Amino acid sequence: MHPPTLLTATALLASHDSAACTRSSLTDATAAYIAWQTSGGTLSSSSTLTLSANLTITENDVVLPVAKSTLAQPIAIDFSRSFYDPVSCASFTELVSTAKTHPYVIHTHLFFDPDSLKLASVDSVVTDDGDWVFDAAGYLKWTKQEKWDTIPEARRNTRAVIKAAGDAYLDQWGNTSVSVPFATPCARLEGGAYTGERSPTTNSCKMGAFPQPLKVANRRYVIDEEVGAVSIFNGFPWLEKSKPDGATPSSNQIRVEGGLIRYIHEITVCETKRCGR
Repeated sequence: MHPPTLLTATALLASHDSAACTRSSLTDATAAYIAWQTSGGTLSSSSTLTLSANLTITENDVVLPVAKSTLAQPIAIDFSRSFYDPVSCASFTELVSTAKTHPYVIHTHLFFDPDSLKLASVDSVVTDDGDWVFDAAGYLKWTKQEKWDTIPEARRNTRAVIKAAGDAYLDQWGNTSVSVPFATPCARLEGGAYTGERSPTTNSCKMGAFPQPLKVANRRYVIDEEVGAVSIFNGFPWLEKSKPDGATPSSNQIRVEGGLIRYIHEITVCETKRCGR
């Protein structure tokens, strides 16, 4: 939509009461973000999403005005999954669209002001045709079959354990001696390819060695202890053939159960088709 629509919506929302950063308020605000993406930039006066005057929109590591971002495009969403991080006053959302006109798989971090719950930043990894093993239909098929439900309180892991498991997975790309706490079974969904289809009862998350050790930097986290989930946005090095010494935007969404990694979702942006590989 045109910028005036967004500015008008912001003015209408500015008068709403502030809210404490709770799981419930994050759930409502994230649902409003999904509605915003579905409508393509239109926020109704009844929306629970309040925008900060200094709202920052980042897509694939590039800061964009709202009107030039994916948020300004109406997207028919086939599936969404969100988890919530009251400690960081943030949420993570996985969006899948198989629309024939333009399919997407999008991972988004929303960060809010902890006092007012105004949306301060939107950080998204946006993948579509030509990105690494992109297949929205395949992604939709497999993510819908997985179980990312609430873990009973007595069996939940701490934030530190969940984060350490996610970091270990990325760290072992640069150091094969790092011990990664994989569960059995463990399944990885990458782009649209699913390892769980091949080995549904075994550990099929372990990756082979890369041609060179990979140092995964620029990590940003959203962690939800209730569902044992961590989202790590990062820069994936080496994969883009056109810049082997650089990094491309990537997202790893990980479910940890009993200290062990059960599911991994990974999407990675390419500058050239399939990163030139």
